[in-house]
Amino acid sequence: MIAAILLGIGLSASAGFRVFIPLLVAAIAGKLGWLPLTDSFHWMSSWAAIACFGTATIIEIAAFYIPVIDNLLDTITTPMALVAGTLLTTSVLPIDSEMMKWIMGILVGGGSAGIIQTGTSLLRLASTKTTGGLGNPVVSTTEHALAFGTSVFSIWIPLITGVIVLLFLVFLIGRLLKISAK
Repeated sequence: MIAAILLGIGLSASAGFRVFIPLLVAAIAGKLGWLPLTDSFHWMSSWAAIACFGTATIIEIAAFYIPVIDNLLDTITTPMALVAGTLLTTSVLPIDSEMMKWIMGILVGGGSAGIIQTGTSLLRLASTKTTGGLGNPVVSTTEHALAFGTSVFSIWIPLITGVIVLLFLVFLIGRLLKISAK
């Protein structure tokens, strides 16, 4: 349960940087079997969802490089980030009660995405005021990288941790066998 909550927080925080990148990463990871989606969220790993999230990701990334549109998008993507964060957290929570799952998704996922989204919106606004918008492409590129990086790391960290623990166990068993053979 703790791992699922942490995974949900990581993916939801990614949605605060960009709405569709973490949804696309989660959909692909679900399709590959790397992300344990709950039963009611298997639709996220369908080819149709991957195509939709992929298309939306490309459009979202491109739109954030258009002056003035980037600031307008911040007002549109704020509520979308809350929804995406809620969906991402709810999709991985192994809670039997649907109501409790959605409450946790809204509080943890929507909250994480909302905090990050608010911060990035304020950063872009400050960039626009101080550089006349010339610094906004740097902010956008950083947000794209952070959205992708945090999405991938959120999924891979449990796997990497599992591999490290497995290697450590193999090492320990090997040492114990070596000691017992003497």
